[in-house]
This record gives sequence, C-alpha cells and structure tokens, in this order.
Amino acid sequence: MGALVRAPVRIAYVLYAAMTFLILGFALLAATLLLPGVHRRRAAARAVARGFLWLAGMPLTVRGMERLVPGQCIVVSNHASYLDGLVFTAALPGRFSFVIKREMSAVPFVGLFLRRIGSEFVERFDRSRSAADARRMLRNAASGHSLVFFPEGTFTRSPGLLKFHTGAFVTAARAGCPVIPAVVRGTRAALPPNGNLPRPGRIEVEILPPIHAEPEGEASSADLRDRARQAILVALGEPDLTCSDDSARLPRTEHARSARASRSSPTP
Repeated sequence: MGALVRAPVRIAYVLYAAMTFLILGFALLAATLLLPGVHRRRAAARAVARGFLWLAGMPLTVRGMERLVPGQCIVVSNHASYLDGLVFTAALPGRFSFVIKREMSAVPFVGLFLRRIGSEFVERFDRSRSAADARRMLRNAASGHSLVFFPEGTFTRSPGLLKFHTGAFVTAARAGCPVIPAVVRGTRAALPPNGNLPRPGRIEVEILPPIHAEPEGEASSADLRDRARQAILVALGEPDLTCSDDSARLPRTEHARSARASRSSPTP
C-alpha cells in the first residue's frame, strides 16, 4: 500500500519540478536576452537558480564563503550531477565565469543562455582549438576574471572522485592566482546520473581554504592540481576513483571513516 501511495506523489513531484524548471528557465532566458551587461544577467541567473532550488525542495546551504578571496581566483569542485552548475550559479557571486565543454554551446537555448552570462567554452578533443581556448582563458584570468572549473570533466554513476584535468591549474599557475577547492554534496541524490528522476533533498556547497600558486611552471600546476584534489577528496569522503574499480578507497581521515561508518550502519 505504501508504494501505491508513494508512486503518484513521486510522479506529481517530478511533473511539478519539471514545470517549475521550464517556466523559470524560459523567463531567465528572456531576461538574459533583454538585460544589458553580463553582471546584471548573472545576478538574474543567481536569483532564478536560488528560487528554483527552493521551490523544488532542494534547500541550498553554502559554508565557507569567507574563504573566497576578494580578488581574482579559480574555484574547482567535484562533479556529481547535471545540477552542479545550477547550484554553483546560486552559490557564488556574479563575478565568476563557468568553464564548460564546448559541446554545450550547441544545445538549443542552453548554449545561448550560457553565452549571454559570459561562460567560457573549451574544446576537449581538438588539440589546436583546445590550445586556443586555454590562451583565451589565460588572458581572461590575467585581466582579473574569476573562473569556475569542474576539473574531472564529467561524472559517474558511482560516488567518488575521478582524476583531474590540468587546465584549471595551468591557468591559475600562469596567472598567479589562488585555487579555491570546493565540495558539492547532495546533487547526486537530487538528480542521479543514472537517469533516475529528480527528488527533493538538501544540497550543500563547502568552500575550502585557498591554495596559492607557486612561481609559474609545469611543476607548479601539477602541485596545485594534486593539493586541490587531495583537499576535495578528504572533505568529500568518497572513494578515490583513480584506483581500479575493485580497489577504490576512501581517504584515510577521521572524516572519511565517519562517512564510511554512517553509510554502513543500519537504519532503524
């Protein structure tokens, strides 16, 4: 009987969330087409993103905002769901641009919206074009723009942290700006990557202490990448997916052991 009651409620929620997203999404697209200036458009995007999360029953908590340095910086985060970009739009000030794979620029409406809010598109497969994209991002970073990267480049159905690509960290090292690791939690459950339907639930973004770039060079960018990834891995408490599937492990910390114990303990 419980399942019979839950199924209609579940379907009603999914329809409600989808309609809310579409109505707010088209209203935001219209606003970004009409509003002058990228800062006004980003302010509108932030307000709409926050409104959608609240209306969809996905309350957002942001911890550690005081760790965002006032000047230029590069935020890097784990990637767990298609919701992550929307969540960071809601969480971060409007001075941040998002670095997004170029394929998204061809998606109807989405590509137009992303261009209107000043997103940076990067090529993943064409090396010459990828190099040109990297030079453009470096110029923007050097001129004071702050950027947001998901350095895994994708996400998986299983919880855990994939390897990090180096683009964010090369840009930070050459621009001489700090990298700020961040962790997003709850988006994988709210909108699972395995195609399951969305569901309400709490979402949290935690801003971690900044990591400052050493003098320019390949060693510096690799060091930034490794330090940022380790900070995210420890705070996230999920498996390190750079290991093989049968040996993926959690970082050896009290935080990780607590997370592991809470998952394994029986629920009443």
